[in-house]
Amino acid sequence: MLGQVIALVVLVLGTAALGVWWSARQGAVRAPRETPVGIDWASSGIALADRVTFVQFSAEVCAACRSTSRVLGGLTGSSSGVGHREVLVDDHLDLVRTLGVLRTPTVLVVDGGGREVARMSGVVSDTQARQALSRVSTAGVELDGERQS
Repeated sequence: MLGQVIALVVLVLGTAALGVWWSARQGAVRAPRETPVGIDWASSGIALADRVTFVQFSAEVCAACRSTSRVLGGLTGSSSGVGHREVLVDDHLDLVRTLGVLRTPTVLVVDGGGREVARMSGVVSDTQARQALSRVSTAGVELDGERQS
C-alpha cells in the first residue's frame, strides 16, 4: 500500500513538473534553426514585408493558431514595415520539412532579406512577439511610436 502511494506521489509530481516545463516553452522566443540558404519565399506564395515578417505555420483545427494570429495581426497593423503571413502546413509540406516545423503554431521571424532571425512555437503573446522583433538587426522598425533596433 505504501509503495502505491509513493508511486502515485512521484507520478503527480512528475506530471506537474512536465506541465510547468511545457507552459514555460509556450511562445518563447528562440534562436533560429540552421536552415538551408536561399529559401525562395516568393515561389512559395509568401510575400515578405519590407523589414520584418512573422511567417506563421498553422493548421485548420488549431485554436492556439487563431489566438497567435490575432496577436500578430494586431501588432503588424500598428507597426510600419512589419507583416504577418499565415501558412497552412498541409499546403506547404515542403517548407515544413525544410524549415523543421514540428508543431503548430510555429512562427518564424524573417527579416527583409528572407533570413530567419528568431522562432517561436505555441501560443504567442504580444510581449513575446515584441521580444522577437527586438532580435531583428534591421534598424528603424517602429512599433507604436517606439523605435526598435
